[in-house]
Amino acid sequence: MQHKRSDFPEGFQFGVATSSYQIEGHQFGGAGRTHWDDFAATPGNVVRAENGALGCDHYNRLEEDLDLIEGLGVDAYRFSTSWARVLPEGRGAVNEVGLDFYDRLVDGLLERGIKPAATLYHWEMPSALADLGGWRNRDVAQWFGDFTDVVMGRIGDRVWSVAPINEPWCVGWLSHFVGAHAPGLRDIRATARAMHHIMLAHGTAIETMRALGMNNLGAVCNFEWATPASDRPEDLAAASRYDAIYNRFFLSGIFKGEYPAQVMEGLEPHMPAGWQDDFKVISTPVDWSGLNYYTRTLVHDDADAPWPHYGQSVGELPKTSMGWEIYPDALRAFLVRMAQEYTGSLPIYVTENGMSAPDEIAEGAVADPHRISYLNSHLAAAKDAIDAGVPLAGYYVWSLMDNYEWALGYEKRFGLIHVDFDTFERTPKQSYHALAKALRR
Repeated sequence: MQHKRSDFPEGFQFGVATSSYQIEGHQFGGAGRTHWDDFAATPGNVVRAENGALGCDHYNRLEEDLDLIEGLGVDAYRFSTSWARVLPEGRGAVNEVGLDFYDRLVDGLLERGIKPAATLYHWEMPSALADLGGWRNRDVAQWFGDFTDVVMGRIGDRVWSVAPINEPWCVGWLSHFVGAHAPGLRDIRATARAMHHIMLAHGTAIETMRALGMNNLGAVCNFEWATPASDRPEDLAAASRYDAIYNRFFLSGIFKGEYPAQVMEGLEPHMPAGWQDDFKVISTPVDWSGLNYYTRTLVHDDADAPWPHYGQSVGELPKTSMGWEIYPDALRAFLVRMAQEYTGSLPIYVTENGMSAPDEIAEGAVADPHRISYLNSHLAAAKDAIDAGVPLAGYYVWSLMDNYEWALGYEKRFGLIHVDFDTFERTPKQSYHALAKALRR
């Protein structure tokens, strides 16, 4: 690695991230069914119809994985809680075995001197609530608040930080407009309602945790740099529209108490009644902001298509195995923009950054120099943002281990640790060892 811990300010937090459905093994421990189980069971939605039933068997290998996190030398571990593991029907009866698992996880982290950084929701809506409309139903905000109260009533006294919902753009737009993630809808009315109710649920969860006496609460959004495909005014406008939907909608709701006019051009006719009255809850103050960043996209005008009238082009930059362009400059630009336009002096964390790439396995070792190069370039961008005055307080790598990559099944590998999905054997990669050396005190 070109960077080491001492290159960053005193107290800067280095971390690594995962999510519950992607690694735990959802068939274990009394967890209820989720809409991802349903989505994966529908032909054509997921590669080989793979699901998170086994994941990485993290549920049964918790101690081993905690030791691997400790060996990496990170300060914090960002994990998510599974709504359906804690409340199998989404409401009502609590699965104490599920709560016990998160007790063991948090206590195990603390015993190893690692800060538990929790996310309440990373995409696995209980099927029983999906049957009632899921994110389209305004009641979801209160259901989510009740779940927050249950899980944080158990572990909230020991977690270091909490964010309610990971990547609301994926939960709302990708899942209800594009249809690429569960519940797999392509419906503008469903999208408008889901995106607003996600924001209302976020604010409700923050209020719920404040009532529990909790602090260090934040919001985690994902960002994708929108580059116009040309200098044509139509392409410039299309890229701005893409940016408003992807990058500005959720930040504007949380930090400005409003939604961008460019987004409302398409969504306002489909918004739920009284949506304008919800911003007091949505903009409940947070203590920090998280930024997930991986790539950029080239955007061109498509006037013949329905709103939002844009299309995406393939760029010429080097790409990960996801087909995502490697563009670290945008990480610096997003960090500067977030601080200047939305969050001011609040601490910012890069809560996810990493790459998917095929591994080179030889004689029990896993070489991934491409991942080391990716991390180097993005850490350099983070350092540049700090030098520009951004109050960046931490950087988390996605991901600790190879895992279930949603609609792409188990094919795409983001991990610092290689997982053999037949035996579940873990093998730290070259990038794991390089990062551990860089973080050594």
